[in-house]
Amino acid sequence: MSGHSKWSSIKHKKGAADAKRGKIFSKLIKEVTVAARLGGGDPNGNPRLRTAIQAAKAENMPKDNIGRAIKKGTGEIAGTSYEEVNYEAYGPGGVAILIDCLTDNRNRAVADIKHIFDRYGGNLGEPGCVAWMFEKKGLIVFEKDTIDEEKLLEMALEAGAEDVKEEETEFEVITATVDFETVKKAFDDEGLTYSVAEIGMIPKNTVKLEGKKAEQMLHLMEALEDNDDIAQIYANFEIPDTVMEALS
Repeated sequence: MSGHSKWSSIKHKKGAADAKRGKIFSKLIKEVTVAARLGGGDPNGNPRLRTAIQAAKAENMPKDNIGRAIKKGTGEIAGTSYEEVNYEAYGPGGVAILIDCLTDNRNRAVADIKHIFDRYGGNLGEPGCVAWMFEKKGLIVFEKDTIDEEKLLEMALEAGAEDVKEEETEFEVITATVDFETVKKAFDDEGLTYSVAEIGMIPKNTVKLEGKKAEQMLHLMEALEDNDDIAQIYANFEIPDTVMEALS
């Protein structure tokens, strides 16, 4: 499985006991605010806001918090102004990394990110250096022990998914961005439980890591996730499930 997908699954599993839950809320609020600023406060006419609200609800964010974030984005109440900044980078073993930031201080953000890469083995690249290695897709991940493979395959393809991939312990349902909500709704209507459901950048190929490189990569991911300015990280590393879970 691509690194981002597996990383998202692991974060979901330990989310309820995550001591950094306040940090998760902070990042989700930023995304809701920016989505509302760019596309308006009505989720029915703003797909990005609709997705952001769904992500916030999945983390049990109070409705009032979501409402305030939307109003800050639309300008109904005062709030911090965030800008979107994207970076491309290389990690241990030549792993390709995309970083999406929502920040109120671009200079601070890039300085902090450079410091993280210097510490954990990697470097920022020029715009366009790794973006071509990724495609924007919808991704829905199921644990193997929660669903029958044949049922999942049938439902996914009938709903309009592009592909269903089998990994070590999970199934990945891949969709075009325009079909993501339709496919997700089909699963929701059946009451199925998934560990990840998001639109993101899916790598076209992966870099296999083991040993010290794998450990470095996971430390790098943790440090990037811990940065308040970073909203999302995508990477094309591949680490065996058992190794990743043990190291993380």
